[in-house]
Amino acid sequence: MDADEIRTRLAQLRAGDLPTQGGRTLAYVYDSGLAEADAIGREALAAFASTNGLDPTAFPSLLQMENDLVGMAGRLVDAPEGFVGVATSGGTESILLAVLAARDGRPEVRAPRMVLPTTAHAAFHKAAHYFGVEPVLVPVDPESKRADPEAMAAAIDDRTVLVVASAPSYAHGVIDPVGPIAAAAAAAGVRCHVDACIGGWVLPHLRTAEPDQEPWTFAVDGVTSISVDLHKYAYTPKGISLLLHASSELRQPHLFASARWPGYTMLNTTMQSTKSGGPVAAAWAVVHHIGLDGYADLAAQARRATLELARSVADIAPLSLAARPDATLLAVTADETCDVFTVSDELLTRGWYAQPQMSCGDLPATLHFTLSAVAHRSSAEFASDLTGAVTAAVALGPAAPSAELVAAASSVDPQHLDEETFSGLLAVAGMADRTGRLVLPERMAPINALLDALPSQLREALLLGVVERLARPT
Repeated sequence: MDADEIRTRLAQLRAGDLPTQGGRTLAYVYDSGLAEADAIGREALAAFASTNGLDPTAFPSLLQMENDLVGMAGRLVDAPEGFVGVATSGGTESILLAVLAARDGRPEVRAPRMVLPTTAHAAFHKAAHYFGVEPVLVPVDPESKRADPEAMAAAIDDRTVLVVASAPSYAHGVIDPVGPIAAAAAAAGVRCHVDACIGGWVLPHLRTAEPDQEPWTFAVDGVTSISVDLHKYAYTPKGISLLLHASSELRQPHLFASARWPGYTMLNTTMQSTKSGGPVAAAWAVVHHIGLDGYADLAAQARRATLELARSVADIAPLSLAARPDATLLAVTADETCDVFTVSDELLTRGWYAQPQMSCGDLPATLHFTLSAVAHRSSAEFASDLTGAVTAAVALGPAAPSAELVAAASSVDPQHLDEETFSGLLAVAGMADRTGRLVLPERMAPINALLDALPSQLREALLLGVVERLARPT
């Protein structure tokens, strides 16, 4: 294929994706609305794509840019003198490293645990799975959706190596009460990580306008590490996050070195060895192009869009706020006249993607909205389309999977979901063609309603089955 053919084919492939600009995809992507910032980011990404952060002496430019970004982030989150940080591939890697450092920082603890509110990001469960750290889940307040500090403190024991809080939580967009949680961790001699992957680059810019913001930075006694994603509200190309530690001693356990082979001595600050310099350079370029005053304006725009949407939800009878939003994320619930899964489908037909979130324990299913700076330009249009989507969802009624399908799915042992059983379930669900090949339906509400009715372990197994079928060569 020549260059023009490749460009044409790439455009054809991209045409089936959700849009990444314009504010109509309300999850996964972040749009500043600044074309020049996007352009300089792409230019830097391409210019440094072939560089390698594996050896900072070979590419000192990457080390200089990474240290500069860590320094800027540290000033935003009130980092103490002597703090350090690393650039990672995203929030999940930052969280993995925070858990790894906490585990290996306490080698005397044979069966380590970490205390999590039930709203902590799923990346902590991934870290638990990878590193053998038992998650101790503490229910949140059912109204505010914030972590319960007293219950968190009570869950800490002599096997606890880490306590976690969110600023804000992804699912509901609220800031946990970091102060008392970190104090309890410090009193027990335990690390406290604040997951500010979402809020780390936007909440600091809102403090002046909202002085009552819940404290969550290193200024809170007992906070030992904070994760901050740049490819979210710093609006940089994916994927780059920062993990900041209050001291180099706290970072030391997740550093890795190996000279026990005949090649070069492997030295890593993160999970990665080879690490493209593209995302680091792109982040450095975008951050310096927009500047702190520019970020303050973007944060205000995203916050305004969030509060406007919250007011719109209050006027749509079947919908309610799941929690009062503290930042730029919003979650809504629906009453018995409709369901969030059908509302999500109806929004998609109107050109908007909103993320359905299934129930978890006592927490109901919700519809999640991530509001970027550009979203304020279309607040009125979105409010109108949301009203129309809800009206259509009420007319259709709540999605309800057939009893046959629920029974068939519920009979499956998630530990032993073989190919034949999964194929049978796909056929009953109408998600397979004549050859048995997986076919995703245009409307996902019936499937989401089915998954919502199943235990989480079974839901995980079924969705992994779908991903496994999708990720096969053509």
